[in-house]
Order: sequence, then C-alpha cells, then structure tokens
Amino acid sequence: MSSISRQPDKIGYSIKEAIAATGLGRSTLYRYIGEGTLRVVRIGGRTIIPADALHALIAGADA
Repeated sequence: MSSISRQPDKIGYSIKEAIAATGLGRSTLYRYIGEGTLRVVRIGGRTIIPADALHALIAGADA
C-alpha cells in the first residue's frame, strides 16, 4: 500500500524561491521591496516574502 505524502501549502518564499516561482529577476524583486510594492518579513537574517504578497504582486494588486 502506497502512502501519499502531501506537503503543506507554502506560506512564504525566500528571494531565491520567489525568483524561481515568478520568473522575475533578483533586481526586480528588490526594487519592488524597496518601493514598498512587495511586502516582506525579516526573520533572523532571512528575508521571507509571504505567499499572499507574492500572489498579489503577480495578480497586479499592491501587496
């Protein structure tokens, strides 16, 4: 019997993961962050982009 293991939905992306998920460049993401168009959370030394903020950016809404 095969057990199906499902990963929980992602709630945050690293910069590297956000680049891979969206196809946007690193500089573009940092520009959106600097402008306040893309919301980020800093945890320790990491910059995390909440999934809802990334989805809103791609959908065309301010995150």
